[in-house]
Amino acid sequence: MKFKKPRGTQDLLGKYMKKWRSVEERVTGVLQRYGYREIRTPIFEMSGLFVRTVGESSDIVTKEMYTFNDKKGRKLTLRPENTAPVMRAYLENGLQRQGGISRFYYMGPMFRYDRPQAGRYRQFHQIGAEAIGLSNPAIDAEIIKLSLDIYKEFGFSSLQVRLNSVGCMKCRGEYMILLREKLAEYKSELCDDCLHRAEINPFRVFDCKTCISVKKKLPIITDYLCGECSEHFEELCVSLEGMSVNYLLDPLLVRGLDYYTKTAYEIIHPELGAQNALCGGGRYDGLASELGGASIPAVGFSAGMERLMQILPDELEGKEVDRPDIYFIVFDDKCSIQAMILADKLRSADFVVYIDFSMRNIKKQLKSASVREYDYVVFIGQKEIEDKEVTLKNMKSGNQVTVSFEKLVSYFSEKGVTGIE
Repeated sequence: MKFKKPRGTQDLLGKYMKKWRSVEERVTGVLQRYGYREIRTPIFEMSGLFVRTVGESSDIVTKEMYTFNDKKGRKLTLRPENTAPVMRAYLENGLQRQGGISRFYYMGPMFRYDRPQAGRYRQFHQIGAEAIGLSNPAIDAEIIKLSLDIYKEFGFSSLQVRLNSVGCMKCRGEYMILLREKLAEYKSELCDDCLHRAEINPFRVFDCKTCISVKKKLPIITDYLCGECSEHFEELCVSLEGMSVNYLLDPLLVRGLDYYTKTAYEIIHPELGAQNALCGGGRYDGLASELGGASIPAVGFSAGMERLMQILPDELEGKEVDRPDIYFIVFDDKCSIQAMILADKLRSADFVVYIDFSMRNIKKQLKSASVREYDYVVFIGQKEIEDKEVTLKNMKSGNQVTVSFEKLVSYFSEKGVTGIE
């Protein structure tokens, strides 16, 4: 053999490829049931996109990016992650002018020059979802529940959500000053990487797997949250509790990318030992403005395909994916949790559900449902919550019917997409 595959890459073929396709189909089914639609971005982007958004002091930028010059001397990088490219595509294609929430999912290869080990490659594949255009913590809760449901699709039950708020730029001002002071006190205990991080961006010290004892001595960001960030975090916790999502507060969790604000989370499988993190994500409200756009709130997550493949049994059967059909119109913020609870029950029965959290007027939300070609609209407001029933509208016939919360799933199951004549 004159040539072999580069270190840190793999060939997908045979039974493994069959299993891979089966996993992709089932993951796609979960994503589509939440109303997320696929986006594909280029394999390479302008290097500045990642340097500016991921952070100059992050390990990805300083150690792991595959960067090269093209024939005209432009610096390009094989994408190490896909959130920044998705936001770039969102802005470049003018999707912010559509209003409401844009929900995307992606699957594809990413590239990082890292030490290869079990389940970790230099060309690896990520599954991810991004919800752009809403600051309401209800959409954070949806992203967390969605990522959990992907693993529950394969029978995992003993999963743990680790949750934190990393605040906003306003919160971090006073906190960063104190953090630098404390790190100076423990300078002799820091590894070489953290000595460098402490100068450029001390927040990155929390990413270190070596300086664990130092991290435990440092002040935590949640003690310095501003009023807005505190309220956002409290509402997120209430939403998760309303959806029966168990979580553990982890004040040392910051995630590895500079663009995160407010929500940060990871999903852990406690039985997997040291390599127990399955996926993670959070909110990145400042990313759009970093790319030259307006201030646009957004939240998302990503998960490693290779890691999922590694912990699954060899033989899997695919599932047929249902087409999108139900669109929830929510009248005000106070109705969000009930909408998510009802939507969750429908998704568990394999229906596709999109929740419009935008709180726009009803006419605009109906237009959005029509443009997205949903078959049904479910209206939910304070009156519906009091009466414990919702109004359903058939978008093709225009006819409406009232159904109780209790019978909502059975109604759609029995009637299907032609239920309202």
